[in-house]
Amino acid sequence: MEKSLNWREFIITRLIQTSGYSAIVFVALIFFFLLREGIPTLGEVKLSNLLSARWYPIENYFGILPLITGSLVVTIGAMLIAFPLGIGTAVYISEIAPRWMREILKPLVELLGGLPSVVLGFLGILLVSPFLRVFLDLPTGLTAFTGSLLLGGIAVPTIVSVAEDALDAVPRSYREGAWALGATRWQTIWRVTLPAAKSGVLTAVMLGVGRAIGETMTVMMVTGNAPVLAVKLGSLFSPVRTMTATIAAEMGEVANGSTHYHVLLFIGMVLFLISLIVNVIASTVVFRAKKRAERILS
Repeated sequence: MEKSLNWREFIITRLIQTSGYSAIVFVALIFFFLLREGIPTLGEVKLSNLLSARWYPIENYFGILPLITGSLVVTIGAMLIAFPLGIGTAVYISEIAPRWMREILKPLVELLGGLPSVVLGFLGILLVSPFLRVFLDLPTGLTAFTGSLLLGGIAVPTIVSVAEDALDAVPRSYREGAWALGATRWQTIWRVTLPAAKSGVLTAVMLGVGRAIGETMTVMMVTGNAPVLAVKLGSLFSPVRTMTATIAAEMGEVANGSTHYHVLLFIGMVLFLISLIVNVIASTVVFRAKKRAERILS
């Protein structure tokens, strides 16, 4: 009997290890494919052309700067919306809401996270875009700001779920100690609970950034898809085009092995590297925060 259990444990352990290694292998294969198909761009397109502000592949203009700036503007705008809303909702669910309200809000947040992005895109086209066009007196409602609003809504469930779990993981003794010292509920949340859950909250925010920057269908439907350089403040209320939308819109129309094909995969490689950098920064920050917390507690 003991021997049978040992074999079961050995098999389960190996399956778990294989799953972990396979995730690393899949990511490496994706990056290798993007590298193999995207690197020829550097030999086919001049660097001055690639770093220009004009994207018009029909006439061999492959400037990716408008696509990068468009992605950054939409993502930053989305996080400025999603960060306070997501953290505030997580704090309310974890620290303030009564039990019956918590049982209602958590499934609703998870339901919002499961909505197909194309549905949110339709809502953006039919409701949000016309409202913003009239309310802000804009020539068109299909702007970077519209994309930021919807991307913020998409990122909120991710931030809420992870941040709420991090807040729940804070030992109740921390709160009781603060209350015993005379702290109010808000003082306890601001000065005790949130700092103690800082690593989890930072993880939630970074996952929200990754969710926003990788979104495709919604931004393709509501941002206007105009490849213009978004470097002015007014660019937030103008049409833009993101990297993901460009790949999705044009990949099906290019010839395999053409310069246009290689440039699109080069954009995919740039997007992959940006996501990787965001995740590495998040992991580093979380690791340092955990080490600092361990030193304080020890």
